[in-house]
Amino acid sequence: MKIKGAVLREPGKGKGYSIEELELAPPKKNEALVRYAYAGFCHSDLSNLQGKIMMQTPFVAGHEVAGIVEEVGPGCTKIKKGDHVVGTWMIPCGQCRQCARGRGNLCEGSFEYFVSGMLLDGTSRIKDKNGEMVRHGNFVSGFSNYSVVPENGLIPISKEFPLEYACMMGCCIPTGWGSVVNTAKIQPGDAVVIYGMGGIGLCTLRAAVMNNANPIIAVDIEASKESLAKEFGATHFICNKEVDPVEKIQEILGGTADVAFEAIGDPGAFLQAYWSIGNAGKVIVIGIQPHDATTNIPLQVMPFQQRSIMGNLYGSISTHVDIPRLVNLAMTKDFKLDKLVTNKFKLEDINDVAEAMDKRQIQGRWVLAFD
Repeated sequence: MKIKGAVLREPGKGKGYSIEELELAPPKKNEALVRYAYAGFCHSDLSNLQGKIMMQTPFVAGHEVAGIVEEVGPGCTKIKKGDHVVGTWMIPCGQCRQCARGRGNLCEGSFEYFVSGMLLDGTSRIKDKNGEMVRHGNFVSGFSNYSVVPENGLIPISKEFPLEYACMMGCCIPTGWGSVVNTAKIQPGDAVVIYGMGGIGLCTLRAAVMNNANPIIAVDIEASKESLAKEFGATHFICNKEVDPVEKIQEILGGTADVAFEAIGDPGAFLQAYWSIGNAGKVIVIGIQPHDATTNIPLQVMPFQQRSIMGNLYGSISTHVDIPRLVNLAMTKDFKLDKLVTNKFKLEDINDVAEAMDKRQIQGRWVLAFD
């Protein structure tokens, strides 16, 4: 069938996404055809575009999606035609060492397919107008109006939950929530600092509020992010373009933070987060740093002050357990999702959205709405 998608062919060369008509093959065993309704534009999508994350090309980009199942292939038992689903950008194999230890977000069995842009049988279902193969970005190929996705990469959700919010259940909401609950294991009264007030930073902030951290200090290079950060529950806001956030944090807290989250993928923000914590403090690294980024930190303080630096992928979630729970929670608690989605755009405008994000002009999450 003919579909339309945003293809990334030459990352890092300033050429943007190519909006193309593509040919999509039908689903095979344990796969489904999904008609996407919404897809979020994540900072990782910008990093891919700029060549800061090394992925094989060309591929249909986008990884934060929700839609409706149109067709199921042989062997599907967990989903059916008409189901509303969230797509997941990591699909645990259930058999590798990490999956056996409950770390499906770090699955080693499916990782080679993830980085190569293939489905779980090692092939693609997408071709371009010349008949050449196009890869599946993050399994789900979210910046296309239709895609074929492995069944285990689709989470059925209530049809009462709006799909414009459901797409964010594919990435920014569980990443933010899981970073707070699963990785940092925030306790009531923990003093928290969050660097970066993009979509994931705001979800991290909201999760910290709902798990009774206090105070919660939001940090961003753009002063315009203050009002939204306060709306999401920040007790304080610091613009780190105007003041040294480490000194300001120490002034606010009368000391140092218990946990600092780096949610933007910037080496400078990482260093500031590191110096924001003290004895037994933790830095939770959520943002995906450029592949060639390095930094210097004094190692002696690590044992003497018992500091921790913790990498964090997908909020350490179990996709099939945590995403349904978060959907149910969002239907009864105020996740402020109506405040998180601040703009909707069309596929043809995606390069303008990437430029706006690069210029730090985006508030909250901008969501691609398909016809």
